[in-house]
Formats: sequence, structure tokens, C-alpha cells
Amino acid sequence: MKYGKMKIVLLLLAALFLGFAGAYTGVKLANQGESTIDQSANKGTTEKVDEQAATTPKDMQKVVQAYTLIKQNYLKDVDDKQLIEGAIQGMLTTLEDPFSSYMDAESMKDFNEQIEAEFEGIGAEVSMVEGKVTIVAPIKDSPAEKAGLRPNDQVLSVDGKSLEGLDLNEAVAKIRGEKGSEVVLEVKRAAASEPFDVTIVRDTIPVETVYNDLKTVNGKQTGILEVTNFSEHTAEEFTEQLDSLEKKGIEGLVIDVRGNPGGLLNVVEDMLKLFIPEDMPYLQIEDQNGDKTPYYSQLKEKKEYPITVLVDEGSASASEILAVAMKEAGYDVVGQTSFGKGTVQQAVPLGDGSTIKLTFYKWLSPKGNWINEKGVEPTIEKKQPDYYYSNPIQIDDPFGFDQSDEKIGNIQKMLSGLDYEPGREDGYFSKETVKAVKEFQQKNDIKVTGEVDKKTAGLLETKIVEKIRNGEDDVQLDTALKALYK
Repeated sequence: MKYGKMKIVLLLLAALFLGFAGAYTGVKLANQGESTIDQSANKGTTEKVDEQAATTPKDMQKVVQAYTLIKQNYLKDVDDKQLIEGAIQGMLTTLEDPFSSYMDAESMKDFNEQIEAEFEGIGAEVSMVEGKVTIVAPIKDSPAEKAGLRPNDQVLSVDGKSLEGLDLNEAVAKIRGEKGSEVVLEVKRAAASEPFDVTIVRDTIPVETVYNDLKTVNGKQTGILEVTNFSEHTAEEFTEQLDSLEKKGIEGLVIDVRGNPGGLLNVVEDMLKLFIPEDMPYLQIEDQNGDKTPYYSQLKEKKEYPITVLVDEGSASASEILAVAMKEAGYDVVGQTSFGKGTVQQAVPLGDGSTIKLTFYKWLSPKGNWINEKGVEPTIEKKQPDYYYSNPIQIDDPFGFDQSDEKIGNIQKMLSGLDYEPGREDGYFSKETVKAVKEFQQKNDIKVTGEVDKKTAGLLETKIVEKIRNGEDDVQLDTALKALYK
């Protein structure tokens, strides 16, 4: 191997080990996958490579020796890029941090699309949790949401091919695809004893992130702002829609970040500046030395009207920054404990279109609390009705009278959620359950048998998903609205 090539490898590895010590400016990021920081953030990094190489750990020579050994002696030809990218991947894997990763030029291109106007895929934010590709949250109105995917669902395989051993970016590349193409995900859900398959047709995923509504509660005009992601233009959309609601004379506000997997940190900062007054920080950032930097708004006083925030287990990262800041400012948080991601990543370009996304900081609440792996606990805990948590029905042979099975209990939960009366929900197919199934079949113009075959099961699932997506029986929202005027 020529000395020049060996030196390049050595300097690259030295930069990876030591090149993050300096302060980086640019955009601070806080979700499962982040945008690149400003190119100016890397200024000085390459200039320091030679200096850093001089202080490269002695054992780093082992990496060069391994590279040389493989290039000169391995049975087959190996591409230089393959070896170098493998070394980078290996170093990041040893960090055991699901949010630090290497993205080649193609992966980076795909990622950048996700914070722009639209992209193609199934529409779900994923993370690596204990080595498993895990749904953080499906995007509103996406194929993933319509198919019934939920926070904490684990994706085990894609089109019959296991994701075991793949990193997050490799797994995402298999899940994503062109609009109109079909993908089959094998999913493991905590509430289900066995994995099940979900077939999804990929589509264009528009990144529309703020939705507003106006309701009358106790005679008071009440605004609802649902934020589905903290993307590039979310703060602008949020401010415009909040202004519009305030001009209509709202007397209370609900901010809904359920199922919101996070996004750009500077965006949620801009939003918090609208609500958290200057006498307390809206956020603190802690670096690797334990030094904490508080961030303040210039807001003189809180809004005149009451506010509640809605969260669930799919609320992550930037959503949690918003929720915990509002909670510590004295507002109610309603729902279920959030995901629990308290770190900040920056994406550092390597000069060839590839990027290393590395955890740089912890983010802390205004009072200095770290919610990582714990989540934000609501001040008012509220679960949705049981049918919101029902599972897809996987059956080979029809279920009928006098049978007992865990899957029958799931069917009974669905029937009850659709206002039929199965009589029980313990998994025993009773006479009352037969009657409920017949009523469902008759109402939906399918053969009336009183048994649940694949067609009946599929229609049950479809009706449940439709009811959930229509917001029926949304007791969490109802609770948040009532909490405004308690």
C-alpha cells in the first residue's frame, strides 16, 4: 500500500476520534434523524487533521495494519471505500448509541428529503431500541398510520428479509421506497404474543406539520393546535395559526404533540419563546464536560389564556422539550408518559456527501431535569379506550363458538369498540360473541356466519382504524379541553 493512502486512512480515523472536540456552531438537532449542520460548522476541522494525527492514540496503528493486511492478503478484492466505511460504522457501533450513526451520500440525500416539503415511503419515524428497529410514531395521514402501526412496534423483517444485524440507516433504506410500491413488514407488538404482517403501499408523504381546530368548551372558544413534526417551517406555520386563533378570540389552547417524533431543535425553541417568559429558561443544554447553558426568551409574561399539552408514548425528543418546559412553567400535560429521548445530535459532513451524526449534548428541562429513557410524565394521566390498543388479527382458520384464544379476546375488544356487544373480552367465543359477529357481518354486507374468518377480521381492523383516525372517543383530548377550565 502506498504511504499516501495509509496516511489518508490514518488522518481520517484520527479526525473521527478527535475531530469533535471543538465547538460547532450551526443548527442544534433533537430527533431520531437530523439535518446537516451548517457547512461553516466544520471550519477548522480539516485544518486540524494533521495536528490531531500527531496525537493519534498509539493503538490506532492497529487499524492501519488491519487495513493493510486485508488489502494485501484477503482472498478477494475489497474496495477501499467498503473498508473505510466499515471502520467508521464499527466505531459508531461501539458507542451503543442508537442516535449516533454514519450516513453515506445516498442515505444523507434520503434524510434531507425528510425535512423538506415531501418524500416517498411509508411515513413513520423509527429508532433503534435495544437492537430492534422500533416505530417512534407514524406520521399523520401516512400509509403507516392508516395501516395501524403504533409507537413501540418493532419491525423484525421487510419483505421476508430479517433486519437483524442492520444499523438504522440500512433498515430504513429497506423500508422506504417509491410511491405505489408495496412492502410487507413483520411487526412485533408488546400486547400481542406473536408477530404479525402488515402490508403497506408506499406513498408521497407531505410534511405538513401543523393543524388547527376551534371548539366551544363550557361556552368558551378553545383553540387546538396539533403539531405532527418539528420540521423546517413548523415554527412559522405554528405562529401563523396561533395568531389566527387568537384573532378569533380563543379563551384557551390545547397543543397536541401526540405521536410527534421530534425534529429540529431550533424550531421548538422558536415555539417555546411564544409561551415561556424571560424569568425562567425554556431549555438547558449540557456538554460532555457537564457544563450547562440555559436559554431564555424575551417574553415579558405568559399568555392570558390557559394552555394544556397533550402527549403519549409516541411523543419524543423536541416534543418532550416542549412538553416538559410547559409543565415546569405551570401548565397541565395530559395523556401518557412520553418516549424519553434527552440527547442532541449534530450531523457533521465528511466532505464527500457522507455524514456522521453524533450525539454532542444532553438537553435538560428548565429546572435541569434529564428525561432520557424516562420520558415526561403527564400531570393528568389518561389512556385512550381499550380498542385504541387492539392488534391486527392474524388467523389461518376461522374462529367460532366455544373456542378460546388470545386472538379472540382481541376480536372482542374490536367489536366492543365498534359498539357491538360481545358479552366478554377474555378470549372465550361465547353465544353473545356469535351474535355480535353476526350483527357486524350483516351491517357490513358480508356473509353472515357468526364466525370470524380472514375477510371478517380484515374488515374489523379497517373499521377500528377508521374510527381511531376520525378521532372518535378521543378521551385524552376531551380531558385536555376540560382541564383548561377546571
